Amino acid sequence: IKALTPEQCAFYTSGRTSNEAAFIYQFMVRLLGTNNMPDCSNLCHEPTSVMLAKQIGIGKSTVKPEDFESAQLIILFGQNPASNHPRMLETLATASKRGCHIVAVNPLREQGLRAFANPQKPQDMLLGHATPMVSEFFQVRVGGDCAFIAGLCKWLLAHGQPDWDFIKQHTSGFEAFQIWLDGVSWDAIERKSGISQEEIIALAQWYDQSPATICTWGMGITQHVAGEDNVAMITNLLLLKGNIGKPGAGASPIRGHSNVQGDRTMGIHHKPTAEFVAGLEPLVNQTLPHEEGIDVVQAAEAIINGKLEALIGLGGNFAAAIPEPAQVQAAMSGLKLTVQIGIKLNETMLYPGQKGYILPCLGRTERDQQRSGAQRVSVEDSMCQVTPSQGHLNPASEQLRSEVDILCELAHRLFGPVGTMDWLALRDDYELIRERIAQSIKGFDNFNARLTESRRGFYLGNAARDRQFNTDTGKAQFVVPLQPWQAPATVNIQAGNQLVVQQPDMAIWEFTSIRSHDQFNTTIHGTHDRYRDVNRRDVLFVHPDSMAAHGLTAGQAVMVQRVDARASHGPLVLQPFDIAGQCVAAYYPECNGLFSLREHAPESGTPSFKSLQVRLIPV
Repeated sequence: IKALTPEQCAFYTSGRTSNEAAFIYQFMVRLLGTNNMPDCSNLCHEPTSVMLAKQIGIGKSTVKPEDFESAQLIILFGQNPASNHPRMLETLATASKRGCHIVAVNPLREQGLRAFANPQKPQDMLLGHATPMVSEFFQVRVGGDCAFIAGLCKWLLAHGQPDWDFIKQHTSGFEAFQIWLDGVSWDAIERKSGISQEEIIALAQWYDQSPATICTWGMGITQHVAGEDNVAMITNLLLLKGNIGKPGAGASPIRGHSNVQGDRTMGIHHKPTAEFVAGLEPLVNQTLPHEEGIDVVQAAEAIINGKLEALIGLGGNFAAAIPEPAQVQAAMSGLKLTVQIGIKLNETMLYPGQKGYILPCLGRTERDQQRSGAQRVSVEDSMCQVTPSQGHLNPASEQLRSEVDILCELAHRLFGPVGTMDWLALRDDYELIRERIAQSIKGFDNFNARLTESRRGFYLGNAARDRQFNTDTGKAQFVVPLQPWQAPATVNIQAGNQLVVQQPDMAIWEFTSIRSHDQFNTTIHGTHDRYRDVNRRDVLFVHPDSMAAHGLTAGQAVMVQRVDARASHGPLVLQPFDIAGQCVAAYYPECNGLFSLREHAPESGTPSFKSLQVRLIPV
């Protein structure tokens, strides 16, 4: 590392790491002189972080768990909790039992949302008790979320009862948003969303009548070129009814890894604010870099172009999680240095540079014993709750060291003690790390004491929840979508030389990537997707009616090809499933080769894993 310049290095981070390890890691990287810290947020919820920060002043959830106990309407956008965040199912089931109306907006009608039997409750399992959950599904077309939400807003402003007091007192930008919305036709909304005006109005009426609504979303909203617009429209919808900053209501993005939010709070960010960096500098009595670093897409492009010489990973599976993985993997052998700090082997480790190191570390369930005794770490969940975590299992090997141990040793060898950062002392006692966090990052006063107050730790706080909007205007902001709406591709139907009608081009399908039940991010534990009743991964999910319209049959093999013919994936076997018409879905990460590094949300850089136009070529 010392032989390279800072801009030749990139330091990737996974959201499974702890606050303490992330804090040490980002400090070490900034002392090296760079903010090149691409992380897993760039691949998933970065549009959420960017747009919520712009609209309400903080890129985090405004709800707490107890808000789900009083919400009257919960709208689930672009997510499959049964497979991707199953702990949420009990929360939804409890809300359903007390009469909360729950609806899902998603291209796939996921079976796991129909009813829920808690596996931790013997009576549910023995007696077959299951709680009905989602009362309505709105099968929006892939990429049609922004149009669908525009329809909700359009009806609400024309026929509903917006919270005008909230809009006037607490928001800005409403007039521009209203003008934009007036220019959007119902015909365009229906064609892009795939949902009829009548259906959209039905949900708009439920929303209008609900005194408290939570909108929650996953990567089906964010992983689009228009991901930032999608998040903006959800926030706009909430603002119209004053559903930010009141009990039982708010914005609730659902993140994956246990500490993907905490990593960002600890400073894992290629675009740090000047305020954050300034808070770190007194600890080391020197100036740290304020310049913008590179994100995941830029790091991948730099590897392909030979501009990067070293890739260091604190967890994660960088080479498998990105678009164009084959190109990146082939180029990684040209790197001078690769380092992977991880709790298990993964595909990225198969592509070392000229010097490649794998540093196995303790998992969070394993006992972490340092000189001062058994150590605990902390994480921050999606709802700003900071909780303690302490392993009690015997380590798999006596030679394993914790992430914090490895990073502190590395920082000590790179720099020696710097200011108050005595790395070896920090390694011996993680409470000292939390003291440094409390000194430099807002909201962590008395960190050690608050972390031990209860098993649940403490609530970090959220200014927007208190209707304090730290935005450019000091108010919550309505935002007009920037991405142009592309209606489904059409072909001209002619009679002689006269154009008769324009019809959808039925040769073009909207493609989205999905994950299975027996999978966590890029880690595939097995082939059984129990909620979709599939026990293989080389499948392409298609609605039976769409198959019939194209003369396709279940079990038939096809290649999936981008409309620009730059890449294809398969062969895949056609699997009937209840998915929106003219849409198809296949498993991630196997299909990542279809996606391009150039197709991503403009500000956040998140790749478009959930929206791609393709053709199906029978094998």
